[in-house]
Amino acid sequence: MAARTHKPVSMEARQVDELPRGEGWQYEPKWDGFRCIARRSGKRVVLLGRSGKSLARYFPEIVEALAKLKPSRFVLDGELVIPTGATLSFEALQMRLHPAESRIRRLSGETPAVLIAFDMLQDPAGSDLASHTLRERRTALERFFATVDDETRLRLSPASEKRASAVRWLARAGGGALDGVVAKRLDEPYRAGERAMLKIKSLRSADCVVGGFRYATNKLGGRKVVGSLLLGLHDTSGLLHHVGFTSAIKREEKPALTAKLEALVAKPGFTGNAPGGPSRWSTERSAEWCPLKPKLVVEVTYDHFSGDRFRHGTSILRWRPDKTPKQCTFGQLKQKTADPMKLLV
Repeated sequence: MAARTHKPVSMEARQVDELPRGEGWQYEPKWDGFRCIARRSGKRVVLLGRSGKSLARYFPEIVEALAKLKPSRFVLDGELVIPTGATLSFEALQMRLHPAESRIRRLSGETPAVLIAFDMLQDPAGSDLASHTLRERRTALERFFATVDDETRLRLSPASEKRASAVRWLARAGGGALDGVVAKRLDEPYRAGERAMLKIKSLRSADCVVGGFRYATNKLGGRKVVGSLLLGLHDTSGLLHHVGFTSAIKREEKPALTAKLEALVAKPGFTGNAPGGPSRWSTERSAEWCPLKPKLVVEVTYDHFSGDRFRHGTSILRWRPDKTPKQCTFGQLKQKTADPMKLLV
């Protein structure tokens, strides 16, 4: 039987280097969560992820909250997030993707999610708004929230036509709060499946110890070369923890770098949290890594650090022979952040 395909249901974004200028733009915080289209029709509530797959069973508290609202028909576009203190926990979201219903129910009580709505595709009267401009859809969304009682599981995302507001949001991004800023044209319709929005992230850099590496997948049987570097940072007790990776290594530099790394192979590599630990996302390949003596320091750029890890892959900025591995600590990543939930309308 052929695998079932899922049509993308949400409008997507393409990354750019800076905030757009000029009139006609709406700026919004980019939330660090799971994209979600929430649809209610009478008693039925549907939550769809970015790919079109259902998220409803993983977030029963959101289904229950939407089913209790006075409006019985609507379609919202938003982001599922889980606030923990003054940050948003992407790791807590990932923990929900588990087959055991009992565990999902327990987590929904311990770490309840919030749906942050930033667009409306159908209003309570049943009117399809996808062909309307963003300005019209935002007006409908705000009108919808005016009818909603104080529901903590559903919140309205702020939006502004002022670039200065976007600059302030961007300054708070990347440390476990916001994930950046999104810019949308006010005069455009909702274009599902298209990269019709712009996303801007704040890039920062960090000096990391190379605690290990993985070989690149070799299907041709030639000499093995490095595929990715495993990055580490020291905590206050001196333990070296695995915090992410970088695979942005130039092809022509790989043979010489591989030889340099192989000369440093030695256990343990990481003395704290190590890569390939047991989890439901581990694969056979994730355990295949070579530990290194803590000799090499590399400066990498990153856009988001939360849960003691770089959320995405990093890029190599430069090697730092002038830095000692002991200087590579979590302390360099500290930044001023604000509680993202206090930004919500």
